[in-house]
Amino acid sequence: LVSAMNRVQLLGRVGQDPIMRQVEGKNPVTIFSLATNEMWRTGESEATQGGEIWHPTLFVCNVGDISQKTTWHRISVFRPGLRDITYQYVKKGARLYVEGKIDYGEYTDKNNVRRQATTIIA
Repeated sequence: LVSAMNRVQLLGRVGQDPIMRQVEGKNPVTIFSLATNEMWRTGESEATQGGEIWHPTLFVCNVGDISQKTTWHRISVFRPGLRDITYQYVKKGARLYVEGKIDYGEYTDKNNVRRQATTIIA
């Protein structure tokens, strides 16, 4: 019996070549960004009339009656075999299907400010 589920499926384009990071005392991780796009038909709304809306993870632009929203996702790969293959073969611009779980975490930036981060663990 399943009492809860944390599962994500994404299909999009890789935004940067993957990087591999290793924190002392922890396993290495391969990290990259993935963009997903949504398009829909709509009339101009008051919020977007004649222009664009900017948000840290979203970009919305209206072109006539067609709107598009791009969402950027941070993908982290920890499993050794998959991590190494991802690092070696995945490249910027590649179309990629990713399946994993959402992880919400916190970190302290270089200015000692606590920040929240959302990551897809693939």
